[in-house]
Amino acid sequence: MKVMKVFNLGDEEKALLLKIAKKSIEDRLRGDGEGFLQSDSLSSSLTPNLRERAGVFVTLMAGGKHLRGCIGNFISDIPLYINVYKMAREAAFADPRFFPLTLAELHDVKLEISVLSPLEKIDNLENIEIGKHGLYIIKGPCHGVLLPQVATECCMDRKGFLEAVSLKAGLPPDGYKDGADICTFSAIVFGE
Repeated sequence: MKVMKVFNLGDEEKALLLKIAKKSIEDRLRGDGEGFLQSDSLSSSLTPNLRERAGVFVTLMAGGKHLRGCIGNFISDIPLYINVYKMAREAAFADPRFFPLTLAELHDVKLEISVLSPLEKIDNLENIEIGKHGLYIIKGPCHGVLLPQVATECCMDRKGFLEAVSLKAGLPPDGYKDGADICTFSAIVFGE
């Protein structure tokens, strides 16, 4: 597994990533290409952090409270700002749980971005910290992920979080026991 740099993002960097995500969705809805990514105005605003390679999830919330799409990846070989641009489009138009986003819905959608740390396989479930760690489970052909904020938003304890990620992977609630690989990760989470 490729090790990625762990870093912090400033408020201006977060605001720019949110702008990039929104612009990605708007461009797709209006049939524009990806010219924004090569624009001088964007290029001159990019910091070294935004050029780092990092996994990211982009979440869309309808009315700011109902999931409308969420897609991401753990490891990326492209800069963070491009990954955000691509994952925003995926979340808006390719999440198989939802119909593609429409222009009429755009004004009602709020974006949340989670920039991920590298995955860390754990052997002791007691090391899972609610509110800090997200979970990724792999067992046979099944795999599932829950972001760190899910546990706190849904008032889950460690056992409930493990059961929920097991269910997300298509396993029974106790699927995290006996033979499952469990990885944790943290995230820089911010939104509109």
